[in-house]
Amino acid sequence: MTFPNQKYTSIDAFSDEYFTEYAKSAASVDREQLAKAASMLGDAYGRGATVYCCGNGGSAAISNHLVCDHQKGVQADTNVKPRVNSLSSNIEIITAIANDMSYDEVFVYQLQSMAQAGDVLITVSSSGDSENVVRAVKWARENGVDVIAMTGFAGGRSGQQATINLHVAGENYGVVEDVHQSLMHILAQYLRMEKMSDELVLDRKF
Repeated sequence: MTFPNQKYTSIDAFSDEYFTEYAKSAASVDREQLAKAASMLGDAYGRGATVYCCGNGGSAAISNHLVCDHQKGVQADTNVKPRVNSLSSNIEIITAIANDMSYDEVFVYQLQSMAQAGDVLITVSSSGDSENVVRAVKWARENGVDVIAMTGFAGGRSGQQATINLHVAGENYGVVEDVHQSLMHILAQYLRMEKMSDELVLDRKF
């Protein structure tokens, strides 16, 4: 059933139901897949591979935010030097590719220029079916780049083709995006914590 499935007349009732839906969607994420994603990213950061991320709209904002929390956040108090690049952040290259070729090519074209076998791609797409995201996933899998796909709704083609699918069982864009944002933070904070002593974890803010 979709949410909302009725018109709410007060924001307090709507917010209570929204947070209930968020909790259900967060609980739906496969923890085994999440552990695999953490291991994949930790390994990539440890050996100096580059992690690319991409998404459209609100998912582009999550992709850009991921660079901050994973590149700067994971590095804090650790000896890890994450290499992270958002394919959603350079408006000049995005508009040039979209104008001269197709918006469907904006992510895969960048990957073709920069990515190497052994790198990792993180895609953020609520539907999992955005054509530019799907093309990036397809190219990555064909060229030795593992893919972590964050999806919602039915999961779409990117969820089916990814190495790891962090799927959120949700039918509301806001709820799905909120959980994707949380997963981004969880991965960053856990990978940082892994490299810190117990005493340092207690002393620092996350």
